[in-house]
Amino acid sequence: MQSSNSRPRGVGDGPERSAGNQEDGGAASRDATYEDPWYDALPSGWGELDGAGMPAPAVPPARAEPDAAARARDVYVVVQRSEAFQEVRGRYRRFVVPGAAAFLAWYVAYVVAATTAPGLMARPVVGAVNVAMLAGLGQFLTTFLFTWAYSRHARLRRDRAALELRWDTQELARGAQGGAP
Repeated sequence: MQSSNSRPRGVGDGPERSAGNQEDGGAASRDATYEDPWYDALPSGWGELDGAGMPAPAVPPARAEPDAAARARDVYVVVQRSEAFQEVRGRYRRFVVPGAAAFLAWYVAYVVAATTAPGLMARPVVGAVNVAMLAGLGQFLTTFLFTWAYSRHARLRRDRAALELRWDTQELARGAQGGAP
């Protein structure tokens, strides 16, 4: 069987050797070499010689950052330190941190109760429904409740301020880049 480069399969030192050629002790295959024309080729531009026999020039240095981009970056730093941005982030943290802590505590309480008090969790409530099933369904219910509360909080307390802050930031960045404010 021939490979795509007209070399018999299994001939060579690489991992492409077949199991059949390895069984014969490999005496014949040790003498054969893999003739790959690209084996010794350097990656493009690395250490190659140019037409005059000199090494090719190294990769050019990184471009200097234009002043407009530096000014635009500074706009974002100024906005991040602004009172409006800090207020939006503070509103976010004041809702998310207690909400995440409450949800995590509720989840851990469910897991701890399920492992340490199986008798309590197995207590029937109505028919085949027990305390564990109600608590598990309560996990889903509180997930949806917290999601609804988060989206309501964001819509009523943060979205408008964040949108105004975004518009102000874009206008400042356009002005810093030399565009029309």
